[in-house]
Amino acid sequence: MPKMKTRRAAAKRFKAVGNGKFKRKRANLRHILEKKAHDCKKRAGKTDYVDQADLGRVKTMLPYA
Repeated sequence: MPKMKTRRAAAKRFKAVGNGKFKRKRANLRHILEKKAHDCKKRAGKTDYVDQADLGRVKTMLPYA
């Protein structure tokens, strides 16, 4: 059997962690930051886990992660 291909776009966005989850960056920290609240920007700077509903889709895109 040939090897399965990894979706390169997904490989750049998600990293596998030891507990079987994938970590990801949060959105809304690119531009128009003046009007956003400090708490919102502070939360957006932290990493988060991929939601349970999307976990299967990410695992399919990253077969060797």
